Amino acid sequence: MPVRPALAAALGAAALLCAAAVPAGADPAETVTVDSTGSIAADGTVTLSGTYRCVSGTGPVLVSSSVSQSDPRVKHGIGGSAARCDGAEHRWQNSGKVSLETLKAGAAHVQATLLEMRPAGIALMPVFHAIDDLDIALVNR
Repeated sequence: MPVRPALAAALGAAALLCAAAVPAGADPAETVTVDSTGSIAADGTVTLSGTYRCVSGTGPVLVSSSVSQSDPRVKHGIGGSAARCDGAEHRWQNSGKVSLETLKAGAAHVQATLLEMRPAGIALMPVFHAIDDLDIALVNR
């Protein structure tokens, strides 16, 4: 598996495992949003998008996303994209393939997370900059 997809998958998994409220000390200027519509292709590729803004990071920062449909406890990680933390608002877009039996066009719930993997000794610790949850429409593409 190439390094970038493996890193995105690992950080996406960390976001799902560590999903919690944004720390009280998070900068209020840091945000992540989810667009109200995502798409699902005939081959099961789901594409989600939105915006983000972050001020700084000492480690790699990613926008990860997950989607759920009929059972809110079952979330499917949909990629991760590198974030540029320069204080400006940027667009993000993540894509990932799921089984067509798993997700279909219609109502869905998306969680997007702006997550930094901050160096802490010899390990990397997940630090949440912003989280957004939104009910969206998945449309056929």
